[in-house]
Amino acid sequence: MSIKVSGGMVCWEEQAVTIMMRAARLHAVNEPMRVEEVEKPVAAGTDVVVEVKACGMVPNLANVLNNWETWYPHQPLPPKPAIFGLDPAGIVHQVGDQVVAIKPGDRVYVNPLRSCGACHACVSGQQAKCGHFTFNGYFGFNQNSLEIFKRYPGGGFAQFMRAPQNAIVKIPDNMTFPQATRVGYLGTAYSALKKLGGLTGKSLIINGATGTLGVGAVMFALAMGISKVYAVARGKPLLERLKQLDPKRIEIFSSTEGKVVDWVQSLTGGVGADFMLDCLGAVADVNAMKDAMMGVKRGGRIINIGGTGSDMLFNTKWWMDNSMDLTGSAWLTTAEGMEISDMVQSGTIDLSVLEVRTFPLDQINEAINWVTSGNGGFTSYVLEP
Repeated sequence: MSIKVSGGMVCWEEQAVTIMMRAARLHAVNEPMRVEEVEKPVAAGTDVVVEVKACGMVPNLANVLNNWETWYPHQPLPPKPAIFGLDPAGIVHQVGDQVVAIKPGDRVYVNPLRSCGACHACVSGQQAKCGHFTFNGYFGFNQNSLEIFKRYPGGGFAQFMRAPQNAIVKIPDNMTFPQATRVGYLGTAYSALKKLGGLTGKSLIINGATGTLGVGAVMFALAMGISKVYAVARGKPLLERLKQLDPKRIEIFSSTEGKVVDWVQSLTGGVGADFMLDCLGAVADVNAMKDAMMGVKRGGRIINIGGTGSDMLFNTKWWMDNSMDLTGSAWLTTAEGMEISDMVQSGTIDLSVLEVRTFPLDQINEAINWVTSGNGGFTSYVLEP
């Protein structure tokens, strides 16, 4: 505040004080991130500012940072220098003057899904279908995302971040901040499983079952009443660990030992499974997805959440003749995040089966290199700003 004399009158002038924070920023692809002092965001309107206590580092992060502009030039990264960080959790620090149901001190997960907020898809709760659909702190899906990045430029690799109130999920006391950073990937599986319809009495192939998406898919399928999970992955040790979640309902198979379709049919009298969830990652062999798809029975439903980034050739007449549903499902809604929060609070979902490796902000580059070194999807990698 300063004093200004004008026309013989003394006036008090408010001067904005710029407050700084620490953040890790990417200045160019294939370069290390730099931890720097940047301006701290301020809440206004319907936005909130969250003090980040933990932010997840997903297995695909290194690919996005180093290869995305070459692999998928139509899916823009945030303008550089950029603060990445897809799955933040923390404490509400400040709320805008139009925020009603959220208050400072609330423990929260911040859904990185951003959209225009005003189209038919958005107001009907289907933000993933919005033409401006964007992952805050990660990448966009078309050039419209550049408009979203202007409004929400910073992700969770910082001490504070700004987000719209419709991205906030309050988390229960029995969910730690590092555990909350898995809500995005857990929720991706949960959202897809809901799209399958009722799971009670049904069977489900989960392809890529020991990865970050796959482990969550198994956990939620069991909690939602699935009768049988056919879990497929490459490594046997992690498959054996996965089976211990429910030895009676989980069957395991290493894709190195033969064809998934033959294995599933041998256990189902040649009929096949009711559903399939494909969780293979961006650089996986798309033929492994095709093999598992053939293990789904007539009239079945197949949902892809892994994002394998290659063209697939298969007989489209098989698709028609067998009345198959093939669906893509990207991320979760904030409402589904709230449902997951309630499931954890009630004990329906036990996150203690997951282990956590944490890194301080100053070790961001070392942490990125560690992301694929643990026990598959049982390990969460977390940055603590």
